[in-house]
Amino acid sequence: MAMNYFEALWHTILLSAPFLILGLLISDVIKQFIPMEKVKKWLGKASFSSVVKAAIVGVPLPLCSCSVIPTAVTLRKSGASKASTSAFLIATPESGVDSIAMTYALMDLPMTIIRPVAAFMSAFFAGMMQIIFNKEVPVEETVENEVKACCSKNKEAPKKVTLPEAIKNSIKFGFGDLINDIALWFGFGLVASAMIMVFIPSDFFMTLGTEGSRFLILLVGIPVYICASATTPIAAALVLKGVSPGAALLLLLVGPATNISNILVIQKFIGRKGVFLNIFSVIFVGLFFSYLTDYLYVDTNNLNWVVNQAGHDHHGFAWWEKVFGVFLSILIVKGIWKENLSKYFKKKEVESCHSTNQPIKEKSCH
Repeated sequence: MAMNYFEALWHTILLSAPFLILGLLISDVIKQFIPMEKVKKWLGKASFSSVVKAAIVGVPLPLCSCSVIPTAVTLRKSGASKASTSAFLIATPESGVDSIAMTYALMDLPMTIIRPVAAFMSAFFAGMMQIIFNKEVPVEETVENEVKACCSKNKEAPKKVTLPEAIKNSIKFGFGDLINDIALWFGFGLVASAMIMVFIPSDFFMTLGTEGSRFLILLVGIPVYICASATTPIAAALVLKGVSPGAALLLLLVGPATNISNILVIQKFIGRKGVFLNIFSVIFVGLFFSYLTDYLYVDTNNLNWVVNQAGHDHHGFAWWEKVFGVFLSILIVKGIWKENLSKYFKKKEVESCHSTNQPIKEKSCH
């Protein structure tokens, strides 16, 4: 049984690696050509166009929920409306070029198209709900920006970046900051996917029924955060165990978009009503596309649901796929170590940047 589990885990890694790495490379390009300063200028007014822009920008942008919260807060404090902030806050973690690539790797082309479309629509719907039901109130300027790094220095004029520097910065972002941010949750998604495939009985979700599966996904997915890339292997594994394609899509939308930390932080900037409208929008649009997806896949028989996890045998991978698998495994271990474990092994305690009287021996924002 243990051997079967590790085989299933390695199988999932091999399927995911080429597409996730491709997604990271595309993320590098997006990071360079869509800087956050431009995004701030696009999202200022509470209007139809600003909501559309926020949703369009958010869908491919490579930010997980961990990083989208401070980004959304920064946008709001920089003058973005509640509507555009909400649209950005929902579209960004629900999708992204990395998770879209993962969807194609582990599922099929129609789901790869449906997922970002549903993410856009949930973000757009939330933005319009904010315009209609949540009156805009200007955000008061504060002396210190809460989302700035504690060790930040005076802002300097941006300098021109050469092409080699841009390439270097891109690679550093995609294979450094971005993969570090998602490593823990993506690793969790891979482990959970393999556990579902090996340990969950094939008829488990059949006993719940389609509606029971949807309810369970909403019950778990709303308060608990799972990043977009991590939900993909979990959703694919659930489909193999009998969950409908529509219920799997619901997990892909709800899991990344809502969580307790997101709710607690953002309510200060868009209000409790704004948070309620966001959650309602994610659930409403998610259920709509969930039923629509099941109709397309199951009721009309126009689409043949394909989960690529069943498409390879365990010995059918090329050498280059195995190289990508090893490389991705190294990136995941490196990211978990750097972001989550290394701090527990430091010998010296790093003093806070906010200490007042005692001299600072070592500065760190982490």
